[in-house]
Amino acid sequence: MEDEFESSARLLPPAEEKVEKPSVEKSVEKPSVEDKQVERPFRVKLRGSVLVLVRLPNKRSVRAAIHQLSTTGGVIHLEKPLDEKLVVEVIFHIQKATIRSKAQMLFPMWATQGWMQPFRFVELAEGCRESLDASLKEFMSGGDTAKGAAAGA
Repeated sequence: MEDEFESSARLLPPAEEKVEKPSVEKSVEKPSVEDKQVERPFRVKLRGSVLVLVRLPNKRSVRAAIHQLSTTGGVIHLEKPLDEKLVVEVIFHIQKATIRSKAQMLFPMWATQGWMQPFRFVELAEGCRESLDASLKEFMSGGDTAKGAAAGA
């Protein structure tokens, strides 16, 4: 049996060739890790201080609390999880902005009292995104006095 393994090993190209080719392709096609970190929006931990109404496709509504929020999505705390990939409408009020947008539910995680379920906005209008961004920055700063300091966060 050793002969079979040795002969099949001879058919494979040397390991050096495999390593060299992908490393050249990666540097040309894919952005670096540093580029991805710059693109990611900041997140604000609300820890349930903002309530959200989740309107389901069957027109029923579920109340939840927002645990974490950004301009691309967030995490809500629910009593019972919703189906993954379900598209819902989320409605909430933060600072001076009322946000009403479609969102896609992601994979839920069990928490000690209920479920934490991430979501991502799928149809957030540019005006709402800008309003949400400004409200999150104001929320982080604690008011108007440190608004400029939070802008770079």
